[in-house]
Amino acid sequence: MRRNVSVQPVEVELRPLSARSVVLSLLLGAHPPELSARDLVRAVEPFGVGGSTLRAALSRMVAAGDLRRTETRYRLSDRLLARQLRQDEAVHPHTRAWDGDWEMVVITATGRGPAERAELRARLTAARLAELREGVWLRPANLRRALPERLEEVAQHYTARPGRPAGELAAALWPLDTWSASARSLLSRAGRTRRPADRLATFAAVVRHLLADPVLPSDLLPRDWPGAELRDAYRGYQEELADTVPQHGPRA
Repeated sequence: MRRNVSVQPVEVELRPLSARSVVLSLLLGAHPPELSARDLVRAVEPFGVGGSTLRAALSRMVAAGDLRRTETRYRLSDRLLARQLRQDEAVHPHTRAWDGDWEMVVITATGRGPAERAELRARLTAARLAELREGVWLRPANLRRALPERLEEVAQHYTARPGRPAGELAAALWPLDTWSASARSLLSRAGRTRRPADRLATFAAVVRHLLADPVLPSDLLPRDWPGAELRDAYRGYQEELADTVPQHGPRA
């Protein structure tokens, strides 16, 4: 079982952005998620992606099913539209007042292979549930969101009131101090990074980190939790991109 430990701010390793990564980062932040070829050429230039490199990347992305192409525009595929919805939810989580109830999902299906089990774990984690023990997943019931599709075929969903103190249970389910330290590192990096490509890579990491935020009720969080600050920083970056990339900006 995981327990929090006191950790110092850490440096978050950033992934280098390929031409594909730049295009996806820009389109995932655009609403609607589509840009013309001309706008894409202009949008990727500050990030060091030239026209010929962009055209090659777009061709590969269409062939791979990442993008759909019309006569004049490129749009995210359905698979990546689902990813954009998860990203939007990470930046703008829908919460409700917490009355002390917890969601509990108990896996009831048996005989599933490793790939099926891994896929279900990923879906439950994306729904911000955490595994207490094998087959039992929990979280405070403070989110307004749908559970994974067809979950009832493999699991039962309950409302529960664990006997264990809620703060202690949350600290055992999520590595809150580690998440907070990494968020502080990202905020520091965002504040000192100026080169466009480095800023894009930093805020791509910010979005990935927000996807792992458990979005707990404030009573269960450590003091000075940086979740709201990290979201504000990302929304500010979206406003920054709006000056150069069409259809960018914080989503209402």
